[in-house]
Amino acid sequence: MSTYMAKKGEVERKWYVIDAAGKTLGKVATEAAVLLRGKHKVTFTPHVDCGDHVIIINCKDIVLTGKKLEQKKWYRHTGYVGHLKETNYATLMATRPTKAVELAVKGMVPSNTIGRAAMLRLRLFDGAEHNHQAQKPEAWEF
Repeated sequence: MSTYMAKKGEVERKWYVIDAAGKTLGKVATEAAVLLRGKHKVTFTPHVDCGDHVIIINCKDIVLTGKKLEQKKWYRHTGYVGHLKETNYATLMATRPTKAVELAVKGMVPSNTIGRAAMLRLRLFDGAEHNHQAQKPEAWEF
């Protein structure tokens, strides 16, 4: 019995919608990373990009548990000496909730070409409306 290895041309991509309203950031990011990577498929092959497209709606209604809103910080560097910027998640969730979700999902996909290609298939929206109805996405429940 041999192990099935998918080829690049054999991959069929589907579209999924995840409603993040009232769900925790980590759980939503984990499910999105699994779908983007293709690990939910029986034809999953580690060295082939076989993931699906993921749309996450209601990013503004996502929940952070505990004291993460006050204590968790997002760091970025401008490139100049001494210009390390920090933003707590209360400010980040108020101004750019899609960035918080993107950072969480990015930390859960591999740091290689497959992970970068997977992040291109992630679409994030603040509200309940998205502009990908033509692709007929399926709702993903967990």
